[in-house]
Amino acid sequence: MSTLPVSILDLASVGEGETIADSFDGSVALAGLAEDAGYRRVWYAEHHNIASIASSATAVLIAHIAAHTNSIRLGAGGIMLPNHSPLVIAEQFGTLATLHPDRIDLGLGRAPGSDQVTARAMRRSASASDQFPQDVVELQGLLGDESPLAGVKAIPGQGTHVPLYILGSSLFGAQLAALLGLPFGFASHFAPQALYQAIAIYRDRFEPSAQLERPHVIVGVNVVAADTEAKAQAHLQASRRARVRNLFKRGDEKLTDEQVEAVLRSPQSAQIDEMLRFAAVGTPALVREYLDDFARQTEADELIVVHHAPSVVHRLRSVELLAEAMDLSATASSAVGH
Repeated sequence: MSTLPVSILDLASVGEGETIADSFDGSVALAGLAEDAGYRRVWYAEHHNIASIASSATAVLIAHIAAHTNSIRLGAGGIMLPNHSPLVIAEQFGTLATLHPDRIDLGLGRAPGSDQVTARAMRRSASASDQFPQDVVELQGLLGDESPLAGVKAIPGQGTHVPLYILGSSLFGAQLAALLGLPFGFASHFAPQALYQAIAIYRDRFEPSAQLERPHVIVGVNVVAADTEAKAQAHLQASRRARVRNLFKRGDEKLTDEQVEAVLRSPQSAQIDEMLRFAAVGTPALVREYLDDFARQTEADELIVVHHAPSVVHRLRSVELLAEAMDLSATASSAVGH
């Protein structure tokens, strides 16, 4: 486990009493801390119309973070490609890769990253997901040396060869990543059901490509690290309550504290607990023990962790404690390649 890379999925969370500006400042601080502490990369996810997540303009946020850091890899985890044309994404990430060479990753998903009403507001068609495999191939070509579209080039973008990653929470993503010979990231930090089956399919069917010679599996896992067990459990409960507010909200009306607690006492809480099935919670020693075991069970090539805490300050502390517990600075210094 000592040489296993650990990365971060930063949801640019907006805690109670915090502003979006606070969230962005926190993401800059988190990336700087991750860079110094030895994390492999930090990714940001495209979500829309979720009050507690501020990473909707993902490429813009990546550019901001990249300008405030020096060496850590940054990227999308992921861009929901059916929301966009491959050409536009090639131009955005080609621009990022040109400004910040050898630091940019592009993870791709096919979900809307939002509810259906918001998807319609983005002008996303109901059949957009059906084109995902073709769109991935087109995007890969637009970032390569020869455009797949006659008379159309991604400028910037062409020739940048931004590395692609297929992200998913089902067997579909595993099969596509294997077929295309791309790294595969499984969203087990919120959709754990098919984790082991997806990994097995991906490894069994993987076909080497120009980007990747052998399978590379990234698995998502929740982390709530704190100086004491009591603090960690309090932060976990705050995360559970935040998820209830996001999942069970009624239009623009916020749930009251009493309504949130009622959900958590009801059978509906099983949905929240299932999303947190894979979660390392507690003091640094307990968190390391959990992650060591999780890595052995999944035979992961890389872990990507989501740090849950009720505020920027506590999230940064979780990032710091995990790095110390896993001795990530030693892992980073011995790592070769990306």
